[in-house]
Amino acid sequence: MSTDPGEAPRSRTRTARVRGPGRRGGEPWSAAEVRELARNRLIESRLTPNAISVTGLIGNIVAAVLVTQRLFFLAGIAFVLGSVMDTLDGRYSRMSGKGTPFGAFLDSTLDRIEEGIVLAAVAAYFASRHMELAVAATVVAVLGSLMVSYTRARAEALGVECKVGIATRPVRVVILSVGLIFAKGASLGSFELLAPAVYVLAVLTTFTAIQRVAHVRRALAQAAA
Repeated sequence: MSTDPGEAPRSRTRTARVRGPGRRGGEPWSAAEVRELARNRLIESRLTPNAISVTGLIGNIVAAVLVTQRLFFLAGIAFVLGSVMDTLDGRYSRMSGKGTPFGAFLDSTLDRIEEGIVLAAVAAYFASRHMELAVAATVVAVLGSLMVSYTRARAEALGVECKVGIATRPVRVVILSVGLIFAKGASLGSFELLAPAVYVLAVLTTFTAIQRVAHVRRALAQAAA
């Protein structure tokens, strides 16, 4: 058996046990068993993917309201939490087997509404400050985000997988979250990153939509050749 000191921590990590109430005569639960137990309990619960989707919508509505009140840090937190729920609903649907065709449709529809409603609140904030360029960029960002999603959906309807591009949904969430959390008056220093974040979103979403159009054109041309 090796006595290399560097191997000991790896061995202890693999056999790590979770402290707490034991089982089978006092034997502790392993971390993997705790995760499996939690997953099974969640699947057995009455929680549905649609409920998670609606919770995400509520979180984003709260974020939009907070933007109108200039509470940007709290808006950023609410937006992050709502977006996390958007991510969880699809995974939970696949994991639990509770997904339905309508649930998938609802999930995609609410995703577009959530992103749009927060950006609409941001546009209203820019308009109140007479930042016409930022308002226009926000409109472009909304249109670009919709086109990124639409091009993928239309491509998949044609039998072409279309996940290419920079400004995927997680990337857009990160950019807008940073903009909100570090907006002017968010109590995190003298930062003013909301307008720059929107400018970046406008450019990246437009570029990504173009990327996807070009990708689908190439894929269909290759299939026809």
